[in-house]
Amino acid sequence: MSNLIITGGSRLCGIIEVPGAKNSVLPVLAATLLNKGTSILENCPELDDVTTMLEILGALGCSIRRKGSRIEVDASKLAASSIPEELAKKMRSSIIILGSLLARCGEVLVSYPGGCEIGLRPIDMHLKALMQMGAQIDGISDGMLRCRAEKLTGCEILLDYPSVGATENIMLAASLAEGETIIQNAAKEPEIDDLQAFLRKMGVKVSGAGTGVIRIQGIHEIKTEPVHRIIPDRIVAGTYLAATAATGGSLVITGVEYDHVGSVLYCLKRCGCRIRNYSGNVIALESSGKLSALDLVRTSPYPGFPTDMQPQLVALLSKCKGTSVVVETVFENRFRYTEQLMKLGADISIQGRAAIIRGTDRLKAAQLEARDLRGGAALVIGALSAEGTSSISGVGYIDRGYERMEKVLSSIGADIKRVET
Repeated sequence: MSNLIITGGSRLCGIIEVPGAKNSVLPVLAATLLNKGTSILENCPELDDVTTMLEILGALGCSIRRKGSRIEVDASKLAASSIPEELAKKMRSSIIILGSLLARCGEVLVSYPGGCEIGLRPIDMHLKALMQMGAQIDGISDGMLRCRAEKLTGCEILLDYPSVGATENIMLAASLAEGETIIQNAAKEPEIDDLQAFLRKMGVKVSGAGTGVIRIQGIHEIKTEPVHRIIPDRIVAGTYLAATAATGGSLVITGVEYDHVGSVLYCLKRCGCRIRNYSGNVIALESSGKLSALDLVRTSPYPGFPTDMQPQLVALLSKCKGTSVVVETVFENRFRYTEQLMKLGADISIQGRAAIIRGTDRLKAAQLEARDLRGGAALVIGALSAEGTSSISGVGYIDRGYERMEKVLSSIGADIKRVET
């Protein structure tokens, strides 16, 4: 167990290179199960969730080689189709293996996925789509899912909501299905486009990522040696930009896709930050520390404002002059972290799915507890902009999505350290 000890009041200034995206590397790792050869992935972040996914692949019979940000997965000797329960319950993204395993092995036994408790995240769309393709769901008992398919057949699937996970699972299952699969109302996130790029390198005929309609022409077998570089993490980039804005600092971020963080940059500009873009993959932010409130921000699927940046934005708005309103449209329990921000002196009231934030000039240090990944990042931002020394427990949640956060923040002037308890 670890705590982060943060003394606020320091301006963040410096340069950060954005690592590979957590929400991209996980589905791409799941896609390696389709390949009877060796897949090579570059720019993979060193995160707890990535480690868990590699442990799952290893338990299924894959041979794993990992050196820094490079991962090699040899799935030629896949020996099992049952995902260990203790691993599946550690993270939500374990469910993304369902489509790959069903397509490759014809059956899957997996427990209901775990992860952060930020609200209901039903997988009914995943299961409904797979059933349309010919899968049989034998039942859900004791938290276990049993799926079988003698043959998966392509079809047209209309998603009730542009779910990222459901879109990815269908893409994976459809890669080895017979015929063409068409996904209507597909998710448009950059991570979907990255998965498409990897599938294409394995020989799958897939198109439409980034639009509402994705087409996948299944192939009989995949046996290739693709090399793929994971896209930069837009949420990590947005988090450090928000932290810099809150402390009145200046930051240059390299290796980032400007368009991927467009909605976040728009909000930061409206708050009063100065932002410049160089060569498409370098972003510079300057903040006076005297920022203005935002009248209304709603989370929504890409290219709207991401729900994964909502807590970090609320932490920033706690220091902005005026009253802001943030509406959460994706996860109903995503405001749980605000109780902890209020310990710092933030003036936040929750009304249903809306948070009303009245900016304050001063936040004061407190003992805090992270209860989910992005909420934990929000607490770090709050502590960085507060007076005095704060302690944050529950750092394991933060480690699931941020690579050595304390080292990154220390490199740009934060007074932060990790203490083992």
